[in-house]
Amino acid sequence: MAESGKPPLTGIRVIDFSRVIAGPMCTQILADMGAEVIKIENPDGGDDTRKGAGPRIGGAVGTQEGESHFFIAYNRGKKSVALDFTKPEGQAIVHKLLAGADVLVENFRPGVLKKYGFDYPTLAARYPKLIYLSVSAYGQAGPLADRPGYDPVLQAESGMMSVNGEAEGEGLRHGIAIVDTMTAIHSTAAITTALYARRDTGKGQQIDLALYDTALVSLGNLGSYYLSSGENPKRAGNGHFASAPNNSFRTANGRIYIAAANQKLFTDTCKALGHPEWASDPRFAKLADRVRNKKELYALMDGVLMTDTKEHWAERLRHLPAGPIREMSEALDAPEVKRRGMLKTYRHGKVGDLRIIGSNYRFSDTPVDDSRPPPGLGEHTEAVLRELAGCSEAEIARLRAEGVIG
Repeated sequence: MAESGKPPLTGIRVIDFSRVIAGPMCTQILADMGAEVIKIENPDGGDDTRKGAGPRIGGAVGTQEGESHFFIAYNRGKKSVALDFTKPEGQAIVHKLLAGADVLVENFRPGVLKKYGFDYPTLAARYPKLIYLSVSAYGQAGPLADRPGYDPVLQAESGMMSVNGEAEGEGLRHGIAIVDTMTAIHSTAAITTALYARRDTGKGQQIDLALYDTALVSLGNLGSYYLSSGENPKRAGNGHFASAPNNSFRTANGRIYIAAANQKLFTDTCKALGHPEWASDPRFAKLADRVRNKKELYALMDGVLMTDTKEHWAERLRHLPAGPIREMSEALDAPEVKRRGMLKTYRHGKVGDLRIIGSNYRFSDTPVDDSRPPPGLGEHTEAVLRELAGCSEAEIARLRAEGVIG
């Protein structure tokens, strides 16, 4: 039970078999919320993202030294155990950890863990209170269950990509791994809900979350557009097919986005731009008029906005839904990011100081703890085996010598 002043999931233990984004982002959120997350990693390199391309913290450019920016984004606050669970002795260690666990998270292809006795039916018989989250591309059963799946492919297959991009161009993937991210958030909600249900039923359960299903759910009103009309929604670039002004606009030093989606917001925007007469212009008087004549409206707005900077207009329009389109450096160095405490500096045992975006959860009575850095590979192996699996120093030394742990 949660206590005042402590993170809300204090006392919950999670065994994390997941890699890359969807699973690790989910377990990072659980760790921030106070759960003890034990990340099981392959001793030979660990999570796939530890070896990822791109910048590394504390390492020379072009080498595999230091820590991957990719890994540190999704693994804050966890305990890393480098353990080969394909070996019988490794499996025995996992069972010792499961004996005191509440949740298991995995994102292997369906059937992979069954080879080692870690599938849900097998574990449920032994640990009936275990909540078992399976993240897969297309679900645990069915004709597509054996297929691998990565975020951009799911964006393509779900119809998501078809509505993203310029009106006259091809459908584009979202730059962020949006399907993985949404699946992580839904995973967190599912696990916490299952913990709540277990309080009343006394039983655990398996949660089957498919990236494909999550992508479909995320279509929202655009999916409903097709289901209601039988027509495919059209790409609109930075604009909107059924709203205006809702677009990016040029200023003297970059672009600003304005989303004045209703009549009052449009009227107030016209006043702020110094042209209240636009609101009564027959071409723009109603939403349907503005959508039909958006080319003319946007030309007028660009003409005004080009006379000053995006910073000027952001301040002038601060009472309206409008803001500058920023580069990543501008966004993460913005004063409001610091005021909200969203950037954290961590002391990493291997590479020194590193900065990560922190948790966005704000609880008034049970605050989250996003103060713990991402772990080095196998950083907690000995402590976890000693304290939670009951292994002696001699056993740990033997397991390391036999390549069971790293």
